[in-house]
Amino acid sequence: MGSPSKTPYANLAMSNIIEFQAAATARRPEQPAFPQPANEVARLAALLEYDLLDSLPEQDFDDLTAIAAHICDTPIALVSLLDGDRQWFKSHHGIDATETPREHAFCAHAILQPNEVMVVPNALEDERFTHNPLVVNDPSIRFYAGAPLVNAEGMPLGTLCVIDKTPRMFTPEQEAALQALSRQVVAQMELRRQARHLQQDKQALQTALRQLRDTQTSLIQSEKMAALGELVGGMAHELNNPVTFIHGNLPHCQRYIRDLLAFIALYQSGAASDDELQACVAEIDLDYIVQDLPALFSSMKKGAERVQAILQALQTFSHHAEVGVKNINLHDDLDAVCELLHPQFQATENRPPIQLVKQYGDLPRVACLPSQLNQAWMQLVKNAVDALRQNAGCHHSEETLPQITITTAVRDDQQIQVTIADNGIGISPERQSKIFEPFYTNQTVGMGMGMGLATSYQIIVNQHQGAIACQSWQGWGTTMTVTLPLHAPCPLAAPHQQSSLVVAP
Repeated sequence: MGSPSKTPYANLAMSNIIEFQAAATARRPEQPAFPQPANEVARLAALLEYDLLDSLPEQDFDDLTAIAAHICDTPIALVSLLDGDRQWFKSHHGIDATETPREHAFCAHAILQPNEVMVVPNALEDERFTHNPLVVNDPSIRFYAGAPLVNAEGMPLGTLCVIDKTPRMFTPEQEAALQALSRQVVAQMELRRQARHLQQDKQALQTALRQLRDTQTSLIQSEKMAALGELVGGMAHELNNPVTFIHGNLPHCQRYIRDLLAFIALYQSGAASDDELQACVAEIDLDYIVQDLPALFSSMKKGAERVQAILQALQTFSHHAEVGVKNINLHDDLDAVCELLHPQFQATENRPPIQLVKQYGDLPRVACLPSQLNQAWMQLVKNAVDALRQNAGCHHSEETLPQITITTAVRDDQQIQVTIADNGIGISPERQSKIFEPFYTNQTVGMGMGMGLATSYQIIVNQHQGAIACQSWQGWGTTMTVTLPLHAPCPLAAPHQQSSLVVAP
């Protein structure tokens, strides 16, 4: 790590930032040597709230830069935070530097457009950076791509950026993945800030959050898909509700217990009269405590059980630390996928809830690559959810609710069959023949990269020697049917099979 920064903002209380900025402007009226957002003072105040500057390295952030470098095929990846007069690296993959002056920072330009990824294919051809010391001298930057780290209040705090020493192009898939990973960096920052604000000892909850972060990293490594951002956002929301409830009720529990202990101590002292005991009972409202405390503990227990259920689903979904072919209970994994997608089944202002129907048969344990296969189930169920975002298909009655049905069965004692059906908008016949092609999407622009079903095809057909078929009727719905062998002798090395596409007349 470098030495602590000399930045004028480092040791200021939040209430003094605006005064300091005004004083600094009075002393130095000339324009700064680097571009600044219009909301620079508020942005710096938001950055200080996270208490990340000059902090020690953390594996969670280092994992994300390593993944970003791998996905974008670059030697360098950074989590860069824009302080008052420097950019400081919370994580630096492929380079030893921990900070640079802000006037040299590419990221100082990237945060000016917080909703876009800034891409510089060749810095020598960009007038903003032609004479930049980081371009002219070591590390000789040529290619740069930076996704702004934007918090919930819309403040760009820095970037997740990737760097190369040779000019290159940046694919749309890499750009979408970098944006998804930048949201994960912000999620880690938010988790860190929330943990810092907790004053009481909540060791169990901290362990749960750490497990969540580890599982998130495992999911990113296996999927490498921008769709992960939406999934993690839903999980964070699902965890935040019970955690917030438990945290909010801990002070009430502490007060009740303190009052009860005080009353017991008074009673055991033997020096208190009946009148004094009755006065204490009235003062602490003992009847209300007796009534409310058990109910409070019961509600907190339900919240903790909800956190435990989500984490168990994450562990089952990722099959953390498991490598190679495993014999698994397929229903457990399907349940875990549905648990993780539970937030997307809920009602919104624009549509009713999605009903989930499970029609499970009596399946033996299945030999498979669990984490890869779970990725396919996740994509297939999520596709059904996306199809139902506009409610049930137009040919159903107005009273019909959106519904997803998952059915499992054994076929010929040699195969299992899993069908995932929805009663949504359906897929047109001309599009059905393309849905397994890479980069083809049936969704509106910006809603997907078109790699989900193509990846599912590779997992089911190429890795597991199975087959996948699509039946769809516009206005009625879609059924995806997956067939897998019960005993796969050698996944990843089997001959390719073709998927089956059934186009409705």
